[in-house]
Amino acid sequence: MAIPDYQTVMLPLLRFTMDGVEHNKREAVAALAIEFELNPLELAERLPSGQQTIIDNRVHWACTYLKKSGLLESTRRGVFSITQIGKQVLSKNPQRIDIKFLERFPGFLEFRQISRKNKDEERETLTVTDREQTPEEALEFAHQSIRQALAQELLSRILACSPVFFEELVIELLVAMGYGGS
Repeated sequence: MAIPDYQTVMLPLLRFTMDGVEHNKREAVAALAIEFELNPLELAERLPSGQQTIIDNRVHWACTYLKKSGLLESTRRGVFSITQIGKQVLSKNPQRIDIKFLERFPGFLEFRQISRKNKDEERETLTVTDREQTPEEALEFAHQSIRQALAQELLSRILACSPVFFEELVIELLVAMGYGGS
């Protein structure tokens, strides 16, 4: 099975906390990996930055959104548990918990309004590519897109120049890297 998006993780994460005891992200990731039948390669798959695994990132964002909506609470650093509201939600046996579902909760709406205000300021320069992506994934995608565009622009400019220019460029690059010349 493919790694689920963070919205798909929300309901199983909330169900995982139904026991009422405190949990940390590592426990949640382990339980959700079993539930989603993730194989070792999927568990090891990292974000393009290489800083975090995709499943860790998605569990983190699912947990954040559930906390903002009041369904989970932080009991201390890195530890969370289900709230009374979270238990009430689970007692109604929802089919899915996603952003649209969470918009019922005032805390989540307040969080979204702050996020929207910040996004409106950034919208002039960035476009949202995929609502299923976490913020880190969206940033990584934007970063990779900019790098690819820059690489393509540099390549096209270099190819438009003369062979003599290319030779000088290579020599300057080698000297700048510490090879040869002064």
